[in-house]
Amino acid sequence: MWILYDGWVRLARSRQPEPIFEALESAIRLQVAENAPRRIFVHAGSVAWRGKAILIPGRSFSGKTTLVSELVKAGATYYSDEYAVLDSRGRVHPFPAPLSMREPGGFVGTDRHPSEFGGTTGDKPLPVGMVLVTSYKEGARWRPRELSAAEGALEMLANTVPARSRPDAALATLKAAVQGAQILKGKRGEADETAAALIARPGW
Repeated sequence: MWILYDGWVRLARSRQPEPIFEALESAIRLQVAENAPRRIFVHAGSVAWRGKAILIPGRSFSGKTTLVSELVKAGATYYSDEYAVLDSRGRVHPFPAPLSMREPGGFVGTDRHPSEFGGTTGDKPLPVGMVLVTSYKEGARWRPRELSAAEGALEMLANTVPARSRPDAALATLKAAVQGAQILKGKRGEADETAAALIARPGW
């Protein structure tokens, strides 16, 4: 039996080592996200399109990985699936861990590299051009409403890892990130249709 602890807290228990290693990797990433001294980590997928970043904040099972993969298939450059990494100027840095793709109704993801979708990975920081506050809903049509920069910062704050431990730095970074960006909020249907609509959206 394999058991993983963080102090007195049990993080994982399994008869096979692979789930333990996955839990350990996730725990290490979370510690980095919480304590990185010059970066703010946001639970978000991110891609680049025409020199600017598209951020998709959201927790697990919100559908962000599926949308990121479809945007990459449509020609966007992959930046991250799990965390968007922001500097003090609000620019997005690459965090190119493999995408964790789940089968419909599944809980365990399979790692997929963006090259499997014909995509490439970014290698330089970019300003934010768009923030998508969305989650999947079967049968929904993508008809988002635009939010203000302040509303966008608050939406991202709810998914920001060090929001409680470093609130001043987190909020200042998010404000810098959303200045001049399009902030869109709404339920979406199928990821491929939403990705096509975003790529074709005027203003890019």
